[in-house]
Amino acid sequence: MDLSIRLQKIFPQLLLTGVLFTLICVLSISSEYFLSWENFRNILDQSSVHILLAVGMTFVIAGGGIDLSVGNVAALSGVVMAVAMKANTDVFPAIVMGYMAAFGFGLMNGLVVSYIKVNPFITTLASMSIARGLALILTGGVSIYGFSANFKFWGTGSIGPINQPILLSFIFAALGLFLMSYTLWGKYSLALGGNGEALRITGVNVNFYRTSIYCFSALCAATAGLIMTARLNAAAPLAGATYEMDAIAAVVLGGTSMNGGKASIAGTFIACLTLGAMRNGLTMLAVPTYYQQLFTGVIILAAIVISQLRSRQE
Repeated sequence: MDLSIRLQKIFPQLLLTGVLFTLICVLSISSEYFLSWENFRNILDQSSVHILLAVGMTFVIAGGGIDLSVGNVAALSGVVMAVAMKANTDVFPAIVMGYMAAFGFGLMNGLVVSYIKVNPFITTLASMSIARGLALILTGGVSIYGFSANFKFWGTGSIGPINQPILLSFIFAALGLFLMSYTLWGKYSLALGGNGEALRITGVNVNFYRTSIYCFSALCAATAGLIMTARLNAAAPLAGATYEMDAIAAVVLGGTSMNGGKASIAGTFIACLTLGAMRNGLTMLAVPTYYQQLFTGVIILAAIVISQLRSRQE
């Protein structure tokens, strides 16, 4: 591949890396505590949930879809785990039940979008509301708290200097990169967003692959729910609110096209770190949290505009 073409393909990732480096330099000057291993570990730890959701979202958007339910599905998954453990279920079976609940939502989203041909925005908007409603019903609107040390390990434990949530997010990011780059499933995910009809004509079961993408996204959400619940030692039915917006922002910032057919797991990962560093820096500078939502919205809009302009140019 010609060098100029290769550079053009990875330009969003290179630009984002430059932004991350600049952000680190500015924040390290603004706060003497920013450039420390403890703070970097805190950024990685707080970004772990967003990385997990964004990795799954990357495949969905690359396939020409959208998943607005991931934040609420993560919350519901954690609630199911908590309810099961309070019913004297062992930790591992309770975690499996949480994953099964999330997988059920991913399967429902995929089947409705693929076979019934309902718009993915409408489908996942409805499932977002269903997941939130079920979480509220199961908890009675009150957080469930107080779990065993074996469960809390998934949110607060560490292996050496690396926190368990960081390790889980890195594993899923590496898995996503492998699936996207080296497997037929990943190639078909991109092809679905690029030209799904052409893929169908070649004999590929596009409905199956599109459904499996939503299931993978739901499993990523379940892992995020596991971390959130174990970290807080509480299952809050309203946890994960607006997390889907953060995931979409990271995916688009990382170079994935909202039109589908083009994606970068590495770019998504870097974008999550950039947003995490920004939030951490704003917090250290005592900037109110509601400004962070404003900045995130502006970033999403700017990233989508840039993505659309690049797509037209290409």
